[in-house]
Amino acid sequence: MMEAVGNILAGVFVVMGALFALVASIGILRLPDFYTRIHAASKAGTVGSVLALIALAIVSVQTAEVLRAIAAIVFFFLTAPISAHLLGKAAYSAGYRMWSGSVMDEMEDDPETVPTALADSDTPPNPDRA
Repeated sequence: MMEAVGNILAGVFVVMGALFALVASIGILRLPDFYTRIHAASKAGTVGSVLALIALAIVSVQTAEVLRAIAAIVFFFLTAPISAHLLGKAAYSAGYRMWSGSVMDEMEDDPETVPTALADSDTPPNPDRA
């Protein structure tokens, strides 16, 4: 009886993880600029992967497999947000424009993040580059 409940619970986690992965892929295809796309990929993709790893830990009978799944979950939570942040900051520094419908640019006044193309001349980088 307990095994059946574990299998059903794992199946629910796998389906939820697949739905989050689907949302991430749709976000990558449909969102308007690099920054919103990377947000979808890092947040929804991480949650989808973690849910699938939780399902693996539920159905696993060996302790080593459960520990590997937990280690992978910790790895995802530590690396995905940091890498998305660094990619976004590098894109901003390289001159990739935000979507025209963006509400706020919090890095606009930070002299460390102003692209060199903008600091050296009055001509903005190509807005179609993103």
